[in-house]
Amino acid sequence: MWGLKGWAAVIGAVGLSVVAAGLAGPAPRAVAKPPGSMEFCKIYPNAHVCAASPVVNCTTCHTVPPARNLFGEQVAANLAPGAARPLSDADYIAALPAALKAVEALDADGDGVSNLAELIAGSQPELSSSQPTSAGCTPGQARTAAAGRWNTCGYDPAHAYRKVTLDVCGRSPTRAETEAFRRLLPNESAWRGALSDRLDQCLRTPYWLGVNGVLWNLANAKISPVDSIKAGPRAGSIPLADYEWDYNLFAWLNTGDRDVRGLLTGQDFVKRVSDSPPTFEPVPEEGMRGLRQAGQTVPREKRAGMITTRWFTTVNTMFTPIPRTTAAAAYRQYLGLDLARMQGLHPAVSEPADYDAKGVAAPACAVCHSTLDPLTYPFTRYDGIIRNNYNPNRLKNFVRTDGPRVVEAPEAGEIFGQKVANLMEWSQVAANSDAFAQKVVWDYWKLMVGREPGPADQTEFTLMWKGLKAQDKFNYRTERMLHALVLTEAYGRP
Repeated sequence: MWGLKGWAAVIGAVGLSVVAAGLAGPAPRAVAKPPGSMEFCKIYPNAHVCAASPVVNCTTCHTVPPARNLFGEQVAANLAPGAARPLSDADYIAALPAALKAVEALDADGDGVSNLAELIAGSQPELSSSQPTSAGCTPGQARTAAAGRWNTCGYDPAHAYRKVTLDVCGRSPTRAETEAFRRLLPNESAWRGALSDRLDQCLRTPYWLGVNGVLWNLANAKISPVDSIKAGPRAGSIPLADYEWDYNLFAWLNTGDRDVRGLLTGQDFVKRVSDSPPTFEPVPEEGMRGLRQAGQTVPREKRAGMITTRWFTTVNTMFTPIPRTTAAAAYRQYLGLDLARMQGLHPAVSEPADYDAKGVAAPACAVCHSTLDPLTYPFTRYDGIIRNNYNPNRLKNFVRTDGPRVVEAPEAGEIFGQKVANLMEWSQVAANSDAFAQKVVWDYWKLMVGREPGPADQTEFTLMWKGLKAQDKFNYRTERMLHALVLTEAYGRP
């Protein structure tokens, strides 16, 4: 059986599998409506597709946008019938609730299950082979395991204990440990305490915290290490930046009693003091002077956690004046929203302005760039390769290559429809969003449970990400959240 190092590596660059594309108007002309994805989840917040993200998957209503599937055709037929096409965004949003309500009791795929029941359960209303699934256990079945057997109809504490030891410590429990734990099973508070203690022990091991440990592998998709341009120890042939500092910061913020929002808002620069036991500590500002090639050169007051590190700006911004790749990477890696899949679209008024003359105002491009460009402006004052610093006059360097209007690009931007003055405000809005909490929990859920949250997991998953945000629950401490995650049925059911 694989340990979590293997599973974390397998996860790789997998992100939230939700695509933001709107419902279209009826024939003869279909026009994709980006606002539809988020409006759907406002109408059906308990739908399975909305549990892991505030946007709905475009395949709920489309085959390939703007072409509709069977369910999408039913919605389109009830969407402001008789109104001129294409609908404006405002008219579309106003008409959508009634259109969805009108098709709730219908059965688009003819499988005997209503559209509403399928949407809530997480099956596909347009596909007859996709139906809500049953756990296969009767309500009265015992939730405790028989001697020496797993309880496959509910949470099994002994299974959870074995799984925590394997997943987080990297080993199986000994026979003596297993027998000692089983003796505690009649006393719930006792076995809960023992499980919590085991988790705490494992969270301090090199297997979890060390170089190439579980957390290191969990960060791979966010850091995207490239050895050929690595600086510092084991430098590559073209040393530009050292990604090990990013791994240190990621591990630091995901351990102890630290606020995980620091991934987007933190200002510390962290070094790994030891790997046995794993120990980290912040580097004093004066200690960074000898680390210029590998370290952090952005002034403390202009830092935004993992998205202003030397490595992040080197591999994403490079020499780009308006670094759309940088903003898109931050949006995808830390909020779980992939603009390439039309996720998380919030079109801004009068955008895209196309300050760098890249042709992004063309109709085929504007649907995404009306969100992406204002999302990007707060990143425009951060240098990429070599300098890796904050420079308020940075855009003056690109007039010759990108045209005279490039200097007009503002530092102020917009995220989730909220205007922000700079990257500091951008990162605060992002870190406090539902999308950030959902992405943090989704990453750990996929890692610990071994799969994405399914329809049967909706209640537990929602409690997890809402609990991460709640001050009286986990208060953005991932280790507190993990203590609750190992008590979920999704984790502890064999």
